[in-house]
Amino acid sequence: RVRIPLPVSNILWEHCIRLANRTLVEGYANVKKCSNEGRALMQLDFQQFLMKLEKLTDIRPIPDKEFVETYIKAYYLTENDMESWIKEHREYSTKQLTNLVNICLGTYINKKARQKLLATIDDTDRPKR
Repeated sequence: RVRIPLPVSNILWEHCIRLANRTLVEGYANVKKCSNEGRALMQLDFQQFLMKLEKLTDIRPIPDKEFVETYIKAYYLTENDMESWIKEHREYSTKQLTNLVNICLGTYINKKARQKLLATIDDTDRPKR
């Protein structure tokens, strides 16, 4: 057994938690369909994850907790709110944003509106290249 000093342990936990949260968002971005029940389950799963995590570690606040919560909440946005949300949240990848438009709004908006939102994503992404 090798004893790990508490500061080192906290750094390791922080990196693991951050990676797990980023992986959750990436997983949510890979869904092919998402119903209202599915969105609710995303929130429930993440809350369960946080509860278990809080028992395992004393790290507070949980790293990237808002990153996951914000992405899940975006599934509930309307077409009008989505455009401004996309512009405000550049921390998400093009793939993650595109999935939000195609999956959560895809069945509720027409093709022209979807193309407009996808163009917004592309315009937002362009300066990063």
